[in-house]
Amino acid sequence: MAAAAAAMAAEEAEEALGLFTGIGLSEAKARETLRNGALSALLRRAVLQARSALGPALDKATGTLLYNTAARLKDPKHLGFLVDYIARREILTDLQLSAALEYVRSHPLEPLDVADFERACGVGVCITPEQIEEAVEAVISKHRAELLAERYHFNMGLLMGEARNQLRWADGKTIKNEVDLQVLHLLGPKTEADLEKKPKVAKARLAPAEKQKVAVVENGDIGAETQSLLEQLRGEALKFHKPGENYKTEGYVVTPNTMALLKQHLAITGGQVRTRFPPEPNGILHIGHAKAINFNFGYAKANGGVCFLRYDDTNPEKEEEKYFTAIREMVEWLGYQPYAVTHASDYFDQLYTWALELIRRGQAYVCHQKVEEIKGHNPPPSPWRDRPVEESLLLFEDMRKGKFGEGEATLRMKLVMEDGKMDPVAYRVKFTPHHRTGDKWCIYPTYDYTHCLCDSIEHITHSLCTKEFQARRSSYFWLCNALDVYCPVQWEYGRLNLLYTVVSKRKIIRLVETGAVRDWDDPRLFTLTALRRRGFPPEAINNFCARVGVTVAQATMEPHLLEACAREVLNEHAPRAMAVLEPLKVTITNFPAPQALEVLVPNFPADESRGFHKVPFHQTVYIEETDFREEADKGYKRLAPGQPVGLRHTGYIITVQNVIKDVSGRVIELEVTCTKSDVAEKPKAFIHWVSVPLACEVRLYERLFLHKNPEDPLEVPGGFLSDLNPDSLRVVHNALVDSSVQSARPFDKFQFERLGYFSVDPDSEQGKMVFNRTVTLKEDPGKA
Repeated sequence: MAAAAAAMAAEEAEEALGLFTGIGLSEAKARETLRNGALSALLRRAVLQARSALGPALDKATGTLLYNTAARLKDPKHLGFLVDYIARREILTDLQLSAALEYVRSHPLEPLDVADFERACGVGVCITPEQIEEAVEAVISKHRAELLAERYHFNMGLLMGEARNQLRWADGKTIKNEVDLQVLHLLGPKTEADLEKKPKVAKARLAPAEKQKVAVVENGDIGAETQSLLEQLRGEALKFHKPGENYKTEGYVVTPNTMALLKQHLAITGGQVRTRFPPEPNGILHIGHAKAINFNFGYAKANGGVCFLRYDDTNPEKEEEKYFTAIREMVEWLGYQPYAVTHASDYFDQLYTWALELIRRGQAYVCHQKVEEIKGHNPPPSPWRDRPVEESLLLFEDMRKGKFGEGEATLRMKLVMEDGKMDPVAYRVKFTPHHRTGDKWCIYPTYDYTHCLCDSIEHITHSLCTKEFQARRSSYFWLCNALDVYCPVQWEYGRLNLLYTVVSKRKIIRLVETGAVRDWDDPRLFTLTALRRRGFPPEAINNFCARVGVTVAQATMEPHLLEACAREVLNEHAPRAMAVLEPLKVTITNFPAPQALEVLVPNFPADESRGFHKVPFHQTVYIEETDFREEADKGYKRLAPGQPVGLRHTGYIITVQNVIKDVSGRVIELEVTCTKSDVAEKPKAFIHWVSVPLACEVRLYERLFLHKNPEDPLEVPGGFLSDLNPDSLRVVHNALVDSSVQSARPFDKFQFERLGYFSVDPDSEQGKMVFNRTVTLKEDPGKA
């Protein structure tokens, strides 16, 4: 019997092969088509239908149209309709076919308006040679001056494009032939000069600051000096549907009520783009969330829309108020104001009502399989899948009343997801009070049940999520349609990951518990609160996200790319100051005044119009220990006996007269003389210094992990906790900083000259400031 079935299948394949080669496909292409079961079935139907109208001999042009129809058609129900037009020779070109395919995709409801379809596809339109000649003549006349000046270096494609715009259904080859003919008539044959390659025009190079400007988009106006986020987006974001045209999205499920629901949706939203950022309030946001925030808020704003901040608070066991507060703070810190702040729990009553309706429609059932039994992708089918609707309604009510213990009953939906997972859970029992609803509920909805329905309630147009949620798209569409409610479109994009870090909430908690980091905002982490504490400006994070772009592919980036974005912003916005990390006392024995002088230091040396600050210059100053050597090696340019240096901003040069050491031989003080720089020979270097300084603590950060992928067991067999960098934090307890920063507040940022960019830490106290180094002035080549 099996042999007979195999023989029959082989016979059918041979017949299909003959059909496909009969319309002009090569044998290799025909066999390749046969390997695609869905395509070969559609193409076979198309060819047989066309042959019944035109006879067994189909020309290659018709065959190409039939193949393209079968390959590009999204909804097979329209196959016969389109093939009929091809067989009647009313769709003759690929241009017409493309218009026909777009029309049926844009009009999912039956019956189609035949007259409107034919107008859209150019059916019956006949373009005469005279019309083509006149159109080309008009275009050439319009560009006559440029043609005569540039001759055959002129972009002839421009002429083609403009002529085709006037004659949409004209044959492209005929238009090209007419353009070539009329150009030849105007210019004559090509000369040697015409055959020479057109010299390339060098593009004007942008200044670094201009080149790197990217959007900092608020949920308000986009600044005129920056590009819009929409200009930064690339890849999948450019394919997004317009509001109300959800049905044009590949994979979107159209029901008999879809168009009516979309009409209601447009009446409510006014055609406005609506997105949402839906974090779980069980941890602090990280750098990957910054991309999601920028994409959701930025895409909405770039299209004149709005974005909701919606907390996915369906798991009360892990949710804490501090996370709700920190999430909103971080969204606003990045420059975005939510259109509305909502919670999944706002809709618990409606979600419960819909769950009852889902059961009544036979699309959900109460199940008693244990969590362990239904884990994984191949769990055994539920023996309760076909239990009576009335029974599930009663049992679900018992779940709500607390008559089942945790894990004893769940409500499951009757569908198979894209990853093969069967019947996802909609509700489970949890005897945990909720921070907003208290003890009202002991059943809580899952992500698979809640998310799409909350999107529907809020009339979200574009439900943007990361790629791992693609397996939930089928349940997303299925559930909205099963309940007959407005169905948004889910779009997936690639996650943003960084090397040398972990962002998993569970793993960050382990780092905190083991004392590897202080808390979620430890500046060695890449949570947003940690980045803020370290001193990263929000604009730098937004710029980084915009440069990464929004694509389907997952992006794993080096931290130094984020650091480069920080340097660009801080260079423009962090005023200069001077600090010394390892102080060496210097006494100027011939100081030119009886008391301290005031030195004016520019806040931004490249633009002195942005102001100055005053720094005291006293007989006693402090320099970096590393800026002095007792013996100057070849190439060493800083202070040494016999080798003077300039003190930045003072107008003085100092020369060593005496080196004072302690009993161990360590240099503890220098005695120097000073000379005005305008009468002395120019020194090899100028160094920074402080005088009458403020004592401070400086925290210098390096990468928390030694390897790029600390979570990879092949790279780090001992696990991420074994990969900690012992030098990730160095605390300088007795650093000195000039007094110009004494009024600074937490998170204020400075460039300490020659040392890097620093930010005031919230640990600062009266009389003892604490600074975090955000980034060095230049990338360390050793960190590549």
